[in-house]
Amino acid sequence: MNNNGDSNANGLAVAGLVLGIVSLVFAFLYTWIGLIAGIVGIILSVKGRVSVEKRGMATAGLVCSIIGTALSGIFIACALCVVGTAIDVINDIK
Repeated sequence: MNNNGDSNANGLAVAGLVLGIVSLVFAFLYTWIGLIAGIVGIILSVKGRVSVEKRGMATAGLVCSIIGTALSGIFIACALCVVGTAIDVINDIK
């Protein structure tokens, strides 16, 4: 028998996994969405780990979310470096 706390944790584990997968996909497409989904996925996965039934799913969501967040952060940093370099080159041409 599930009490309400376990049922909520099961839902959080599933949501964390879904957002972790979304974070991985959008890290390559739309990095800001990947970053936001990854952060929310980390939070939900940590809260979902209290459930014994879905602990593995919550852990998988946590790992996917961390990787997606890290990739998004790296891609955003690289994009900012490229933009900064392009601005410097344009200013040097003028």
